[in-house]
Amino acid sequence: MPVVRAVQIIDLSGPDSALSVVELEEPEASSMLTPGSGVLIDVHAAGVSFPEVLQTRGEYQLKPPLPFVPGSEVAGIVRSAPDGAQVKAGDRVAAFCGIGGFAETAVSAEFLTFALAPQLDFAQGAGLILNYHTAYFALVLRGRLKAGETVLVHGAAGGVGTAALQVAKGLGARTIALVSSDAKQRVAEEAGADELLRTEGPWKDEVKALSSGGVDVVLDPVGGDRFTDSLRSLRENGRVVVVGFTGGSIPEVKVNRLLLGNTEVVGAGWGAYVMGRPDLNREIGAAVNRMVDEGSIRPIVGERFPLERAGEALKAIDERRATGKIVLDVRSD
Repeated sequence: MPVVRAVQIIDLSGPDSALSVVELEEPEASSMLTPGSGVLIDVHAAGVSFPEVLQTRGEYQLKPPLPFVPGSEVAGIVRSAPDGAQVKAGDRVAAFCGIGGFAETAVSAEFLTFALAPQLDFAQGAGLILNYHTAYFALVLRGRLKAGETVLVHGAAGGVGTAALQVAKGLGARTIALVSSDAKQRVAEEAGADELLRTEGPWKDEVKALSSGGVDVVLDPVGGDRFTDSLRSLRENGRVVVVGFTGGSIPEVKVNRLLLGNTEVVGAGWGAYVMGRPDLNREIGAAVNRMVDEGSIRPIVGERFPLERAGEALKAIDERRATGKIVLDVRSD
C-alpha cells in the first residue's frame, strides 16, 4: 500500500507539542461526507486556519478520535473523481475536505471540490474555500449586503477579513477595514479596502463619520469587547453578522439596543449550514469563481511553511500574528 507524509494531532497539548510528522497509508477515495465516492487529490498546498489551533486543544466542535490528520482545505491535482463530478483526473482544484488536509494526499466530497482558476496558484487555492465561501455566505445569504451599501470589516487583515473585503467589493459595496497595526493595515490595503481605521483610535465615531451616520453591515469574526461599539456603528436597519470569536471572548447583546436602532445581530455558521446542502455549495462556488474571473478575488497569502513546520504555522495564528492566509507547502508546484 502506498504511503504518504502527513501531520497528525497526537494529543491535546496545544500547537507547540500536539503535532507529529508521520507516514500513513494513502487514503481511499471515500470522503467522510460522501462515503465511497470522494475526490482523491494530490495536495500541493494546505490552508491553515483557526479551527486547527482549537483542535490541538480539543476545543473545536469537530473532535475525531486521536490521532488524526487535521487540515480542512487544500489545493492540488485530482487523481480520481466519481462519475458525474464537476472535476476530473488531472484538474487543478481547490477543495474543502474537513479533515485530512495536512497530508500529501487528501479526499474531499465532490460538491466541495472546485476547479482552480488558472490565474490562481496552489497557495491561493488553499485559501479560497473556507474564507471566501464563509465571506460570501455571511455577507450575501446572512447579511443581505447589496451594491451601494457600506460594510465594516473587523479583523480585516486576517483570512476571513481579507476575503470579506474582496467579496464585498465584488458585490459593489463600499468597505471600511478595522486593523490593529501598520503591517495589518498594509494587508487590508492590498485586499482593496476603501477606508482604513485603527482599533486603538475612536473607530466607532470615525465609522459613523465615514458612512454618513452608520454602516449597513458589520462583519465580525473577532467578537470580544468591541461588539457593543459595532452595534452603535450601524445605521437604521443595519446588521451585525457574527462569524466567529478569534478574540477569545463571546460578547453578550443587550437587546434593547436592537429595538431602539431597528438593527439585527445575525449568525453566520457556514460549515454547519452548507454541509448537507450540495446545491448551495455549488452555487456559492460558482459565484466565488465568477469573482475570481472578474478580478475581484485574489486570495492574499501570508506566511508559508513546509509540512513539517505545521506547528509553527498554527502558532502564528494562535498568537494573532497571521496576516492573509497561512499555508503549508506540501509539494513543489
